[in-house]
Formats: sequence, structure tokens, C-alpha cells
Amino acid sequence: MPGNTNQAFEPKEFLAKVGEGKTILEFHKDEIIFAQGDAANSVFYIQNGRVKVVVISEQGKEAVVGILGPGQFFGEGCMNGHSLRIATTTAMEDCLITAITKPAMLAALHDQQKFSELFMSYLLTRNSRIEEDLIDQLFNSSEKRLARLLLLLANFGKEGSPQLITPNISQETLAEMIGTTRSRVSFFMNKFRKLGFISYNGKIEVNSSLLNAVLYDKPEIAREP
Repeated sequence: MPGNTNQAFEPKEFLAKVGEGKTILEFHKDEIIFAQGDAANSVFYIQNGRVKVVVISEQGKEAVVGILGPGQFFGEGCMNGHSLRIATTTAMEDCLITAITKPAMLAALHDQQKFSELFMSYLLTRNSRIEEDLIDQLFNSSEKRLARLLLLLANFGKEGSPQLITPNISQETLAEMIGTTRSRVSFFMNKFRKLGFISYNGKIEVNSSLLNAVLYDKPEIAREP
């Protein structure tokens, strides 16, 4: 396998540069990257910025199913035989994104072991997150689901200190992501602020006390659905 002997290959450098089958794209806030029903022929990799993933039902109802950040892929359904996009993706802030055509993606996965490992790691992490989200929906209260979502958006569990949740995410979006109403989210956010779990003045900052409350199942956060 050629990738086994190519020690100089660096996946993130490969993704950051224009090349055969690769294009570097800039998207401004609220700009659509691709829409549900568009032809699916490329995979995308986020260098900078955040991307919102929305699915629209046949009745026209919208649901936010994901918010993606730097280092994440999206649109990989084309690798699995999807000819059309099954969701709409929108830039939540100015984004720098690498678009990789399906043939170029297949070639990189075949020829470069390090790139293959990076993409496989992403897929495994994403699948674990989907499983966790399903368990969350089945067994946890909407209050606990909101707490977990805030921790994920604030990058708890990753290297470095927690940051402000940026760009700012509306309560409507938070409600769609956890399957509840905006009024319930507003109630929980005010409760979290009073308990010192978050600071919330237009922008959301998550404190470590929220992580402790979730990890140790403290009674301040309801457990029953």
C-alpha cells in the first residue's frame, strides 16, 4: 500500500491545500453550502468555522440535527451511494472548507494510510455520538439533554479550556436539537444560570459545575424524561 511508505504525508496539510480534486472554499455567515436534494458528489472538511445541518420533512418542518466544527467532515453520504443530499448545510459564521470530489476521496483513502486513519477515526467518533444521542433521547429528560448539548458545544472533554459557545446559538436551535420547545429551553437556561452552571448574557459560557452535575447525576438536573 503506497501510504505505508509515505512518511511525509500529513492529512491536515493535504486537506488545507488546493490539489487534484480538492478545492478550498470560503462561505459567509448564513450561506448555504449545499441544500437537501442537491447532487451529492463531494465530501467536505471544515478548516475553520461552524456548520449547521438541517433536515426538512415532506411537510416542511425543519429539524437541526447537528452543529459541526473545525476538524469534522460532512457530506460523506456520497461515499455510501447517496446520489442526493439528505440535509441542508449552512455556515453559522465565516467558514473555510475543503471540498473533495468522490474520486479524489477514494484515491486518498486507498493510497494514504494516515488519511484513511483520520477519516476512519472521524466515522467511529460520529457513530458513537449518534448512539449517545439516541440513548440521550430515549432515557434522559429534556433538561439533561440540554445540559449535555451545552457541554458538547462548549468542547468539554477536548484539549484546552472550555470556551464561549461561538457563534451564538439561538434558543430555538437548541430546542430543535433536543426535541423540546423554546419556552422549556428558556426555563432551563434561566435555572442553569441561577445555579451557576452557565453565564448567559447574549453569549453562553459553560462552567465546569454543569459537567459535575451531569457526571454525578446531581438532583439539580432532572433525570426522568
